[in-house]
Amino acid sequence: MAMIRLRPVVALLLASLLLALVPPCARAAQLTMASGATGRDIAVLRAALDRFEAQTGHTVRIIEMPSSSTDEFAQYRLWLAAGNRDVDVYRTDIIWAPQIANHLLDLSAFEPARLAARAHFPNIIDSQTVDGRLVALPYYTDVPALFYRRDLLDRYGLAVPETWDDLVTAARAIQAGERAAGADRFHGYVFQAASYEGLTCNGLEWLAAAGAGELFDTEGRPVIDIAGASAVLTRVASWIGDITPQGVLAWREEESRGIWQTGHAAFMRNWPYAAALSSDEGSAVKGRFGIAPLPAGTAGSAATLGGWNLAVSRYSREPDAAVDLVRFLSSAQAQKDRAIANNNLPTIPALYTDPQILAVRPDLPIWKRIVDDAIARPSARTGRHYNEFSKEFWSAVHATLSGRDDARRQLVRFEARMKRLQRGRRR
Repeated sequence: MAMIRLRPVVALLLASLLLALVPPCARAAQLTMASGATGRDIAVLRAALDRFEAQTGHTVRIIEMPSSSTDEFAQYRLWLAAGNRDVDVYRTDIIWAPQIANHLLDLSAFEPARLAARAHFPNIIDSQTVDGRLVALPYYTDVPALFYRRDLLDRYGLAVPETWDDLVTAARAIQAGERAAGADRFHGYVFQAASYEGLTCNGLEWLAAAGAGELFDTEGRPVIDIAGASAVLTRVASWIGDITPQGVLAWREEESRGIWQTGHAAFMRNWPYAAALSSDEGSAVKGRFGIAPLPAGTAGSAATLGGWNLAVSRYSREPDAAVDLVRFLSSAQAQKDRAIANNNLPTIPALYTDPQILAVRPDLPIWKRIVDDAIARPSARTGRHYNEFSKEFWSAVHATLSGRDDARRQLVRFEARMKRLQRGRRR
């Protein structure tokens, strides 16, 4: 009998779909999944879990975590350190793997999960592999972009900003024009500047774009360009009260999206989920906006690689069913559903050319370009001390942006603290 030869992309998707088909078990398991959320993440997750339940007979309860990833991770660490058996699956940030790996199952020990991992971007799988153990499968990847008001650029005869200088110029021009027309609460640019992980991402992007983003060498030693980084942060601080409102110092993703989506900002830095929500009925910017890579500095454009993964607790009472759930949610079909429903970026390369996704998300090639050029946070170089690094970094950036202290003085203190931390790692 002649063999049927499939194209590589078709074969990959077929294999992933087959792996997602989890046969019903003789005994139904009761699972609990902990997940943070932004926008409609939980509604999209619940829809996927309903399909999993119908297919397997298992039931899955969601524990909804705080929207701040910093607060979410703090709670995860408490539960895992206590050997909590009530949570089976954790939705984890891409940077958390090195810090909690010893509390998670090695998914490569489960043959279907090990095979499923081959379909994903290798660098994401590498990021979730600690000491040869695959501790999580990808859920979706994430990168920020510049959201811009296409209608306002046309109104004021401006182009999409390619550099940070361009952004400041355009933001000032549009803000002045809109306020003169009676929109007193209109702002040029909104982003995330609260004291949390999101400010670490923004700060790393500003520094990397200016060529000052190499904070640690491969051995984890601080190598901070104090002069270059100080100049960048001082410049960003000048935006506060100019093109950016003072309130941004307390904003995370949802606060900045709220200002943008109600039509009160010309530009916004945010993640893909905001594109889907901005296109909803009732959005003041529906059909009026576009996305582009973040503006470039002298070293180019820089966007922080984010993304979420799915890990199984080593303390789970139902490890086999939990691994099946992780495999189901990371499958090609589940990722395709999320890309269409919530603009979540797939971690399976073949999906970036899927015609059904492109029909709903025609900007997917732009997101793919940003993913390809994204920069990693220094979680591998700082290891289990990443959280201490991030908190010290965002605190230094926040103190500068708020005008409470000088950028150079904050960075000198930050460098000294990182050196003490690095010496502690060696002991």
